[in-house]
Amino acid sequence: MTIGELIEEAQELERDYKTFKTRNEKIIASKKAKEIVLGINQFYKETNDAELMDLMKRISAIKVKLEKRLKGRLTA
Repeated sequence: MTIGELIEEAQELERDYKTFKTRNEKIIASKKAKEIVLGINQFYKETNDAELMDLMKRISAIKVKLEKRLKGRLTA
């Protein structure tokens, strides 16, 4: 996968992550976010581009939000 494709997928995920309603969609989106971050990280290691790091941070934040919703709320 090229860096352009990864950035495009990352922007698409950022734009659409709130539309995932079902549990299955959230699981798939979380796995896709992980795949995107790992792919971008390979390019970041070579270039140390700050924009790539910012993109990885944003996608990671989305991934954390999705996983938090998957775990649900703990009740007392």
